[in-house]
Amino acid sequence: MGSNQTQHRRKLTLLCFLLLTAMAGLMVRLGYLMLCCSEHYSQMAEDLHERERTIKAARGRILDANGVVIATNRTVCTISVIYNQVKERERVIQVLCQELGLDEEEVRKKVEKRSSREIIRTNVDKEIGDRIRDYHLAGVKVDEDYKRYYPFDSLASKVLGFTGGDNQGIVGLEVIYENYLKGMNGRILTTTDAAGVEVENTFEDRVEPIAGNDLYISLDVNIQQYAEQAAYETLEKKGAKRVSVIVMNPQNGEIMAMVNVPEFNLNEPFTLNKEVPSDISAKEKQELLNQMWRNPSINDTYEPGSTFKIITAAAGLEAGVVKLEDTFSCPGFRIVEDRKIRCHKVGGHGGETFLQGVMNSCNPVFIDVGQRLGVDSYYHYFEQFGLKKKTGIDLPGEAGTIMHKKENIGLVELATVSFGQSFQITPIQLITTAASIVNGGHRVTPHFGVRVVNSEGTNIHRFSYPSGERILSEETSAAMRHVLEQVVAEGSGKRAALAGFRIGGKTATSEKLPRSLKKYISSFVGFAPADNPQVIALITIDEPQGIYYGGTIAAPVIADIFKNILPYLEIEENKEESVVSESNQ
Repeated sequence: MGSNQTQHRRKLTLLCFLLLTAMAGLMVRLGYLMLCCSEHYSQMAEDLHERERTIKAARGRILDANGVVIATNRTVCTISVIYNQVKERERVIQVLCQELGLDEEEVRKKVEKRSSREIIRTNVDKEIGDRIRDYHLAGVKVDEDYKRYYPFDSLASKVLGFTGGDNQGIVGLEVIYENYLKGMNGRILTTTDAAGVEVENTFEDRVEPIAGNDLYISLDVNIQQYAEQAAYETLEKKGAKRVSVIVMNPQNGEIMAMVNVPEFNLNEPFTLNKEVPSDISAKEKQELLNQMWRNPSINDTYEPGSTFKIITAAAGLEAGVVKLEDTFSCPGFRIVEDRKIRCHKVGGHGGETFLQGVMNSCNPVFIDVGQRLGVDSYYHYFEQFGLKKKTGIDLPGEAGTIMHKKENIGLVELATVSFGQSFQITPIQLITTAASIVNGGHRVTPHFGVRVVNSEGTNIHRFSYPSGERILSEETSAAMRHVLEQVVAEGSGKRAALAGFRIGGKTATSEKLPRSLKKYISSFVGFAPADNPQVIALITIDEPQGIYYGGTIAAPVIADIFKNILPYLEIEENKEESVVSESNQ
């Protein structure tokens, strides 16, 4: 009996000890939480009763060389509902369906979803947002937002690019200059009770957004419109696949226009610019959209054909392996190893000087110049002129030159490269190299970005670009300006002549691969004034129907563009030259 009582007392003692130990532990833990972690848990409690909504920042504008706004913002609204705050659920569903034109099932699903905030629709016109706000529906939030807007719709669409649903740049200049254009979002903090209902008579904690900076670019809306009009007329007239035009200042690389038609509507960038079957798959549509957004002036390569003879001629003159008065003979072909390479004139040009060979765009003459240079020297100039590197243009996705490795260039490859075949470059690379040859011999970097201005109108950044690297002598550059002026005055580029102005240039008609398809790219690169170039332009016409010779269909388009933009650029007409030209017509 005594033994049982003793054991019972021991158990009670142990139980009391454990209880006291547990209570002591809890007191210590409580004291720790109250003294050391009070701030942390107080913040957590506060967070549970605060609801945050984002205030989108206005994106910076894009303005052209004259300050014309070509990308801006429109105020739109984001409509959302907060479940715990909605009092008249059926009324909310009715109004939102009516004002937003949405299906009742879709709206009901969101309004009845138990979530902290459910977005009903974004990018709602401000007028509609204001109407919804005027209903004073509890739990319905109308927050103002911004949507990118392009006043000229499709103008320079593949250059400007566009933004996504979050107003972030996706392609073009919009993505390249994202860090300058994007602003800093603000926020609204509202206090709610445990049920998620906003507490009355409490202030909103509001952090205002900071707008993005404005970007000024070299593109000129007027020149872009002149070039686009000419390109669309050519596209329709020749039934071409596409037409591209680049207009640049050859002295500093500033791009005044870059046209790639057909363009697309920047305000509806996910709408295809051509008719497609209604049953097209999502994957097929995305592939078509990717092609529509693609900028062939910088993303695609092609065989340049005879416009590349500018590079061969410049290399030959600079190396001293040929002079303008050197004589050649063209029987209509050249035999190189086991290959018979023809001239475009089947019967040949007969005897001709080098100057006449350039004017006639004679393949055998350029094959001979290439052979005189040899592989090592030709490859040296190819690299010296910057053709192995990308131009560095401020647009995404620039393609590089596709060229034979030096060790793989034999006599046949050297011959074909000399007149612009068997390798590929981009249109932007061709015009940049041509500009660098005729501007006095210094390499330029093609670009659009000029400066960045903040919301107060203060310049905060001016862009600078690599330039001035000499690629050939001033003497050779002057000789090339003279040669290319003669091409337009009396040679294959005569249709680019413009009364009263000294024009230089070079034509090209290149056959696409595979040759068996008999499809061509017709092109012309021209500059003015020939003695002191202030503007250079390149047109490429992809797969023209009917007559496809560059001198016949491409050169006149550049003449038409120059007719409009030379007076606009205040390039003075040569009255004496005008009289002479008119008398010769």
